Amino acid sequence: MSRRRAAGGGGDQPLFVGRVEQVGLEEEIQRSYLDYAMSVIVGRALPDVRDGLKPVHRRILWSMLEQGLRPDRPHRKSVSAVGEVLKKYHPHGDQSVYDALVRMAQDWSMRIPLIDGHGNFGSIDGDPPAAYRYTEARLAPAAMEMLRDIEAETVDFVPNFDGYEQEPTVLPSRFPNLLVNGANGIAVGMATNIPPHNLAEVVDAVTHYLDHPDATPAELMRFIKGPDFPTGAVIMGSQGIRDVYETGRGSIKVRAVAHIEEGSQGRSKIVVTELPYQVNKARVAEKIAELANAGRLKDVADVRDESNKEGMRLVIYTKRGANPQVVLNQLYRHTQLQDNFGAIMLALVDGVPRTLNLAELVGYYVDHQIDVVTRRTRYELRRAEERDHIVQGLLIALGHLDEVIRIIRGSRDAEEARGKLMRKFKLSEIQANHILDMPLRRLTRLAREELEQEHRDLLARIKHLQALLRDPKKIRGVIKEELADIKRRFADERRTKLLAEDGELRIEDLVAEEDVVITVSRAGYVKRQPLDAFRRQGRGGKGVIGANLKEEDVIKHVFTTTTHHWLLFFTNKGKVYRVKVHEIPESARTARGTYAANLIGVSGDERVNAVIDLKEYAEGRYLLFATRRGMVKKTPLPEYDSPRSGLAAINLKPGDELVDVLLTDGKDDVILVSRKGQAIRFRESLVRPMGRQAAGVIGMRLAEDDEVIALGVASAGEELISVTQHGYGKRSPLSDYPVKGRGGKGVIGHTLTRKTGLLAGAFVGSKEQDLFTISSSGKVVRVPAADIRRVGRASQGVRTMRVDEGETVVAIAPVITQADED
Repeated sequence: MSRRRAAGGGGDQPLFVGRVEQVGLEEEIQRSYLDYAMSVIVGRALPDVRDGLKPVHRRILWSMLEQGLRPDRPHRKSVSAVGEVLKKYHPHGDQSVYDALVRMAQDWSMRIPLIDGHGNFGSIDGDPPAAYRYTEARLAPAAMEMLRDIEAETVDFVPNFDGYEQEPTVLPSRFPNLLVNGANGIAVGMATNIPPHNLAEVVDAVTHYLDHPDATPAELMRFIKGPDFPTGAVIMGSQGIRDVYETGRGSIKVRAVAHIEEGSQGRSKIVVTELPYQVNKARVAEKIAELANAGRLKDVADVRDESNKEGMRLVIYTKRGANPQVVLNQLYRHTQLQDNFGAIMLALVDGVPRTLNLAELVGYYVDHQIDVVTRRTRYELRRAEERDHIVQGLLIALGHLDEVIRIIRGSRDAEEARGKLMRKFKLSEIQANHILDMPLRRLTRLAREELEQEHRDLLARIKHLQALLRDPKKIRGVIKEELADIKRRFADERRTKLLAEDGELRIEDLVAEEDVVITVSRAGYVKRQPLDAFRRQGRGGKGVIGANLKEEDVIKHVFTTTTHHWLLFFTNKGKVYRVKVHEIPESARTARGTYAANLIGVSGDERVNAVIDLKEYAEGRYLLFATRRGMVKKTPLPEYDSPRSGLAAINLKPGDELVDVLLTDGKDDVILVSRKGQAIRFRESLVRPMGRQAAGVIGMRLAEDDEVIALGVASAGEELISVTQHGYGKRSPLSDYPVKGRGGKGVIGHTLTRKTGLLAGAFVGSKEQDLFTISSSGKVVRVPAADIRRVGRASQGVRTMRVDEGETVVAIAPVITQADED
C-alpha cells in the first residue's frame, strides 16, 4: 500500500485505507476497453430496432415534447432544446446534440423529417448550419407519431443519469422509423448504414406481415421495391437490393439523374438534377473541374452550379463535337455521379447488436407495436374501469340523495361523513371522496342523465377493450388501421427510380425521354429532330426550312412522339415495320434524314404512308386501317406485336394502297375524307374486328377519279381541320357531319375551287393545338389552329400557308406534345 510521511510529525500517516488487488495491465485494458465499447454500442452509436433511434435522437424528441414544442406551437430557439437535453438526459457535448437535431430537420438527409427547423440548417453542398443561438426548431408532425401514446404507459421509463428525471427506453414509434428514415453510425468494431425507404411501401409490407407472420424477405420485396432516398436519384440493378434484404448486407449502385440539352455552337449541356444519397454537390463539381484540368475528362469545357429555389441544376458543358452520352458515361465512372451505397442493416435487439434481414426488421417492429397497443389497451381499460367505479358511486348517491344529505349534515367532519357513507352504501374510499366533492349542480336531473349515459358508454368501452385483449387478431387489426391512417397523412410518391443494371440495360434506359418531331418524306427519308427546332408562327407565315430535299421529293408525314416509344411504319403495300424512336438518328433541321430502306428494311417499291407510335401493345386497343379505294379494317393491336420485319398488316386488293392507320378503342366514330373534299362519318362498331391479313370492308364509296386521303376518329377533337393544296384552311365543327351508315358517299367537307386547289390533308383536332403545314419544297410552318377561322363544312377556308409560285401544300399534321398525350 502506498504511504506518505506526514510533513510535521513523527511516524507514517497513511494517505488512504482500503484493499488493493493485483491486476494485470493487459487484463485491465481489455476489460476497460470492452466496457467502453459496449457503452458506445448501446448508449451512443447504434439505433434500436423498435423505434430506429439512437439515444440522443430519442432524448431530443422526448425533451422537446416535455417543453411543449409541438407542431401547433411557435418555433423556439434551438439552444433551448439543446440545453434541456444536456441538463436532463444527455451528459455529452452540446455540439453532438445540436448536430443530431439538425440532421432530423434536413429534408435531404431524412425521408420524413422529425424536426421542423426554421433558419439555416445547412445545405446539400455541405454548408454547416448556423449556430444554435440563431436557429429555431419544434417537433414535426411525423415526430408526434413517434411519441403518440407515450403517456398511456406504452413504454418503460428509467431514471436519467442523475436520478432526477425519468426518460423512455424506447419510443412508441407508430410508424416504422428505422426503415423509413434509415440510420447510420460507427461503433467500436461495427457500423450500421440502413437506407431510407418509402413510407407507403413500408406500411404495405408491415400490413402484409401482420397477416402473414411467417413472411419471407422475398415476399416483402413485393411491397418494398428498394430504398427510396430523399435526394431521389436512380438505383441501378436489383441484385444489391436482394442481398441487403435477404442477408442484411449489400452494395447498392446509385446513379445521378441527368439529361442532355443542346447548347449553342454545336455544344451540349449535361444537366444533373438529382444526386446519389449523401453525395456533396459542391465536391462533385470540384472533382469534375479537377479531372477536366488534369485531362482525364477531355471533352468537358466547363461546370457550373445553377441550382436555385426551384431545385438542383448542376450543368456540365461539353466541348464542340463531343458526344454528350459518352461524356456522361465517363462522369458516372470517374465521379460520385454514380456511387455505391454500402448497406449494413445492424440494429440493437434487446440491447445486443444484430445484423437483420428485411423480414426480421419488420418482425421486430410488429412485435413492438403489438406490445405498445396491448399496453395502451390495458391502460385505457384500467382508466375506464376506474372512472366507471366513480360514476357508479355517484349514481348510488343520487339514487339515495336524501339519505346522503342527512348523513353528511349529521356528521361532525368529512372523515366521519366518509366512513358513514362507506358503511351505509358499501362504497369504496374513492367513491365516498367523489360524493363529498360533488358540487350541487350535479344534483340536477340532467346531470343524473349525463352520468347514466356516461356509465353506459364506459361499459361499452370496457367491453370493447376486453375483447381486444382477448383476441390478438383484433390487436393486429387496430395496428393496421392506425398504420393506414399514417400512410394516408404522410406518404408520398417514390422519389428514387429503379432501373435494370448495366448488364441488363436496354438502350432506351440510357436515353432521356424527350418530345421529338419525326418527319418522313415521299422518297422514304426518316428524320428525328427536337420539338423546339420549330418555332411557332402566326397564320400566313413563310416558315423555316424543315428539310433540304431533292426537287422530286416532298415531306409526306410529320408528327411528334417521344424517344422511348415504338414507331410502327405502315407502307403503301400494306406491310408494317417497327423501330424504337431513339434508334432513328437525330439530324439537323435542314438535313434530309436517314433512308428508310437502311433503317427499317423498306423495299424499293414501297413508301411509308402511315406512322404511329406506341408505348406498349395493350389489350383492348385496335389498329384502324383505311385504303385509297375506301376500304377500312379493324384489328386487335396485340396481333402486331412481333419482332418480324415487314409483317403483313392488311391484305390489299390489286391497285389499292394503304392511306393511314390509327390506334383506337373500337368504340369511336370513324371519319374518312377524300381528295375532292367529301367526308363520311360512321360508327366504328360497324367495322367488326378482323385478323391481321384480312382485306377489310367498304368504308366510303368514291367517285371514279376520287380517293381517300385522310382517316380520323371523333374522339380526337371537336373539329375537322383541313387545308387545300394552295394553302387554304378551315375548321369545321364535327357536329356538322351527320353519322351515317358505313359505305356511303358522304357529305361536302370542304368546298374546292381553282383558287383553293384540291384537298392536301385533313385531321380531327381542336383550336387549342398547333398544326404543321408542309410544302412541296420542304418548308414547314407551325400554325396555331386558333388562327384558322371556324366556318361551316361547305366553306372554302382562309389562307393558312403562303406558298411560292409553283409550290403546293402536300401534307398537314397536328402537333401532339407528351403533355397532351398524358
